[in-house]
Amino acid sequence: MIRLLLLVLMSLSAAAQAQLMIQVTEGRVDAVPIAVVPFASGGVAVPEQVDAVIAANLHRSGQFRPLPASEMLSRPSRAEEISYRDFRVLGSEFLVIGRVEPLPAGEFRVSYELHDVARGVRLIGETYQPKAAQLRDVAHAISDRIYEQLTGVRGAFSTRILYVTHNRGADYPFQLQYADADGARARTVLRSREPIMSPSWSPDGKRIAYVSFEANGMPGIYIHELSTMQRQLVSSFTGINGAPSWSPDGRRLALTLSRDGNPEIYLLDIASRQLTRMTNHYAIDTEPKWLPDGQSLVFTSGRGGGPQIYRLDLRDRSVRRVSFEGDYNSNPTVTPDGRYLAYIHRRRGEFHVAVQDLQRHTFNIVTNTVQDESPSVAPNGSMIIYATKHGGAGVLQAVSIDGRIKVHLPSKEGEVREPAWSPFFQ
Repeated sequence: MIRLLLLVLMSLSAAAQAQLMIQVTEGRVDAVPIAVVPFASGGVAVPEQVDAVIAANLHRSGQFRPLPASEMLSRPSRAEEISYRDFRVLGSEFLVIGRVEPLPAGEFRVSYELHDVARGVRLIGETYQPKAAQLRDVAHAISDRIYEQLTGVRGAFSTRILYVTHNRGADYPFQLQYADADGARARTVLRSREPIMSPSWSPDGKRIAYVSFEANGMPGIYIHELSTMQRQLVSSFTGINGAPSWSPDGRRLALTLSRDGNPEIYLLDIASRQLTRMTNHYAIDTEPKWLPDGQSLVFTSGRGGGPQIYRLDLRDRSVRRVSFEGDYNSNPTVTPDGRYLAYIHRRRGEFHVAVQDLQRHTFNIVTNTVQDESPSVAPNGSMIIYATKHGGAGVLQAVSIDGRIKVHLPSKEGEVREPAWSPFFQ
């Protein structure tokens, strides 16, 4: 009964280990034309095509429209080789050029420049010296710099996504994995015969917390150190142990526990293991998420007769309702600036991701998929990743805060659930 209740409350994920693919299904009609010229390498084979990663990242953001290399009239790699006219005639507003040059000891020198085609000026230029295994990291870093230069918003291409996969035919069917934000370089954190769910990142990106049923099918909350792969069980009370959420300072976890008979919100001090009960209501209180101020939480509760989003002030434990559209709203998450609240909204029997502007008090359904769950916001606040169904299988999708950009992230096999977008890495 305990396990069944938790499955209902937390939306159990079923997914499979596989590399994620990226498909932009809907972008801005006014996406900025940009030319990312293939980087010169002097004819030397390079283990990672840096320019291709940059172009794919910018395209995936939905805000840029990269010019196909086959249409380029020239392919400069240095500033003195640029003929701006070649790119003006093709409608490109910006131009990225670069070089990847091999160095001794397996290193490379990667140089790039971003140019304004209309004005014929260089905007930024940098050089990196990575090892071969770091070329993709450099490509993401360059993408971040270009994105920020042109939009004024910090890029999130160097971040990661955490998710659960399920392969029904495997000895260990459930896997907890993380990958680059573009789905590449998937790495497995945990394999299990029992379900894994509700993964979340610590604010420094060095640890994760999640729920695992590995202990005789009973739920427990674990903290996992990614650098050492060591982990510790931090909550295994009788009943529900669910929905861990890290505080902004990384010192506490907000949890859902039923140790006292009813699902309530608790705070766990990680260092001392001190546990503090924060709600006390006969209804189910679950799915807590911290607001950036570190002084309040949003959570899902049935105290109004059906699931709605409430805000809890940790200082005086006062609770007030914040969602009012429709009779079903759950699984809240908050943008890093605290302005937008994203959650799952049911309309006519379909479950969508909705975004509520907490300043302007507006409400907007941003997805056209109908079985959505587990929204998680990018650290720059621009996109929301979530789980849904496609062709009957669990997949990940991403959508911009305003709903104008949509990205499909299917796996090559199996199912994927429970995404969590990482913070920025220092």
